[in-house]
Amino acid sequence: MSFQDKSIQCSDCRTIFTFSAREQEFFASKGFTNEPRRCPQCRKSKRQQRRGPSGSWTSYASRAMLDREYQ
Repeated sequence: MSFQDKSIQCSDCRTIFTFSAREQEFFASKGFTNEPRRCPQCRKSKRQQRRGPSGSWTSYASRAMLDREYQ
């Protein structure tokens, strides 16, 4: 399958970003069927928001459990 660069509008900041043919090939190789909705900067920001205060990934359940322990 031949991929071509696509221009997509970010759903968060509304800027236009390029979804390159190389990125499309990578997404396809991983089995992803949807195009990205966010630009690279907003994706990075969203990932950082999901990380805990220590910089590690935490689930909502474990975070709630920790909150209860230290109250």
